[in-house]
Amino acid sequence: MKTRVLLAAALALTCARSAHAQQAWLQDRRIGEGIGIRVGDLELHPGIAAEGGYDSNYFQRADEGEGPVIAAWRLRLTPSLSLGTLGPQRLGANPGVPPVLRFRATAFASFNELIAADPEFSDEVSEQRHIDFGGSLDLDIAPRRPLGADLYASFIRIGEPSNLPTEEFAFDRGTARGGAGITFRPGGGLFEWRFGYEARYNYFEAQSYRNLDNLQHSFNTRGRWLFLPRTALVYDGAYTLIRYTEHDVLVPENGEILRSRVGLSGLITNRFAFLGMIGWLATFYDAVPENESTLIAHAEARYFVMPQPTLEPSAAALGLSSIAVGYLRDVSNAYLSSFYRLDRFYLNFSYLFGGTMVASLEGGYAFVTFPDDLEFEGSLQHRIEAGLFAENRLSDGVGLNATVRYDANMGDTIVSRAGDDIENLDYERWQAYLGLRVFW
Repeated sequence: MKTRVLLAAALALTCARSAHAQQAWLQDRRIGEGIGIRVGDLELHPGIAAEGGYDSNYFQRADEGEGPVIAAWRLRLTPSLSLGTLGPQRLGANPGVPPVLRFRATAFASFNELIAADPEFSDEVSEQRHIDFGGSLDLDIAPRRPLGADLYASFIRIGEPSNLPTEEFAFDRGTARGGAGITFRPGGGLFEWRFGYEARYNYFEAQSYRNLDNLQHSFNTRGRWLFLPRTALVYDGAYTLIRYTEHDVLVPENGEILRSRVGLSGLITNRFAFLGMIGWLATFYDAVPENESTLIAHAEARYFVMPQPTLEPSAAALGLSSIAVGYLRDVSNAYLSSFYRLDRFYLNFSYLFGGTMVASLEGGYAFVTFPDDLEFEGSLQHRIEAGLFAENRLSDGVGLNATVRYDANMGDTIVSRAGDDIENLDYERWQAYLGLRVFW
């Protein structure tokens, strides 16, 4: 069983969901934080959450050919903390002149305990207990001024198994990211343009995958021209260099990705918003049978259940009660083959009930295409994912929540260039959790 193929099953085919499957309250500040504790001109937001639930296929195994499907009970405890400049709740409807510096720092840790649903597999499952942790820092210098800048840095460590329940083949990994940019806003902010740079280091803890450690450099730019009060012409582009740090014959090939998109974003009415982006992408990987040169696009239509007349075009996706449908086509770096092409259709629905209950439903269907590689023939995988999150606010700082997720993969068996069947990536997985959190 080739470890590069196993890695693709757990990483490349999870591209449609959050990269590290963080809990909803860590991803979304609108539902994740209370009013906070004021410390001078800063806000402190501590919190702690506990979850318990069931995972029907923790090792993401196929029904046949990979050993038994193993279910697990999962317990997770997550303390979190954020600190930043005063938010909109304290600044009010008329915040005045923005400060010279805005910043936000966050940190979290998730302690994961796993118990086999079948005692026969108790050792395999209990060995998977792990701690996920991460943090970030974002600085916005001279916001809304004619000339501004930004700095950011983040780190996240995630523990994840492969379909072999041993530490030697676990996908435990981390990502360190940092970048900076300069933004020009002449004419009172109707036009703005940003030039930036980002470095990203991806590493794997298991020695089996150290040859996949890589450093990525991205030179990026984006712009916006607000030609109507709530509608803007937008552009983004990037040139990314991918460099693998280990010198080994099994190392994936180094390469570059060049992308450019232009489009329209804004509110059509108080209830309807639209995002449309279209562009071109090309890859330049060394010694691969075929590079990619293809159309890329992102289209989304959103309906706000409650009118949002004050939303700016850049914030048109932030209405708390809304329904959206969209399509995304993109190309990304991968570990099975040098890259993959993604075509994904998705639906998102979120609603705030009476100010005390939040519900969010999301789902998507994706085609993940891997081209011919030096080791493997090309393949097509079909990815399905759906999730429901709901939380009832028992008080201003206490929430009772439930999460249900479904993930499945169906597609071609991975075949070597010599014609041998190597790996079946099909699997089906249900997860359900109940949680309680206290937050400020």
